[in-house]
Amino acid sequence: MIEIDGSFGEGGGQILRTALSLSCLLQKPFEIINIRKNRKKPGLMPQHLVCVEAAQRISGARVEGGEKGSTRLSFSPGRVKGGEYVFDIGTAGSTSLVAQTVVPALLFAGRRSSITLRGGTHVPFSPPFHYLSEVFAPLLEKMGIMVRFSLVSCGFYPRGGGEIHAEVFPAGEILPVHMTKRGTITAVRGYSGVGNLPLSIAERQRSVVLEKVQSLEGMPSPVTIELLEAPTPGQGTFVFLLVEAEQTRAGFSSIGEKGKRAEIVGGEAADELIRYYQGHAALDQHMADQIVLYMALCKGESTFTTACITEHLLTNLWVIRRFLPVRSEVVGERGEKGDVTVYPALYAPV
Repeated sequence: MIEIDGSFGEGGGQILRTALSLSCLLQKPFEIINIRKNRKKPGLMPQHLVCVEAAQRISGARVEGGEKGSTRLSFSPGRVKGGEYVFDIGTAGSTSLVAQTVVPALLFAGRRSSITLRGGTHVPFSPPFHYLSEVFAPLLEKMGIMVRFSLVSCGFYPRGGGEIHAEVFPAGEILPVHMTKRGTITAVRGYSGVGNLPLSIAERQRSVVLEKVQSLEGMPSPVTIELLEAPTPGQGTFVFLLVEAEQTRAGFSSIGEKGKRAEIVGGEAADELIRYYQGHAALDQHMADQIVLYMALCKGESTFTTACITEHLLTNLWVIRRFLPVRSEVVGERGEKGDVTVYPALYAPV
């Protein structure tokens, strides 16, 4: 039984999600204590319980401590089965984070899997749907991994009610990647969206982005921001910006909320893009902590540069080492640009 202290490092829900992913994939049981101890409301919240439920359903796991507010969980998986699954969070909890929990294990289930996820698709503190489809999936494809995401409806806080689909195709050998340089930026594009609100809000968001981004020296022209009227049962706004380069992709987003001006929403996403653009790293900080799990499953070392070494990244590497004999090297200071190398064991899922 692998023992994990959920208060380690950033002490959030990512520790649980990564542990669930690797436990299912490797059929290794684990026990986690101090779940989300460093958060204002410690313990399992509804969105975390759906991650546990999803991992339990795909693996037939035995679970103890899977209740709201629980700070301890025991998880003993069986063999993962591919197929068709529906997971409904029931709140505006992030569908993206549930997808990230089950995708690694389903890659090696021996058949294609179809997942329907209902909840929040564009909510704070998680990748929006467009990040999954425009950044996460294409970069996984460079590693020989095929996952396809589609959007049915958007879910904003607090109503939720969004729906996304994910198609997970059986994986063979996962290929190591070396993304230390991004190469020439070939395009910058994105979306400014509203749900059940005036389109003029999306126009104001877009105007700020274009004003900030188009004037940067060396920026490809034109910067294309599409206006979207998003189908949703609630109300909300978002901006998503995509940087396409010769060797990589990066994504940046901001979510509207009551009392938050459209100009602030657009400016937040634009400022994130500008920091990445001026830093010359290959991966944005969000992709860095997501991709290391897949690098740990390769049969060779992988390297990348990231715009920011985060506590999220360092914590995720720590959790991975609890399950796999993986060595990693991080060069750089927290909060700054850095270089990461992952040296995996020769590992082939069965």
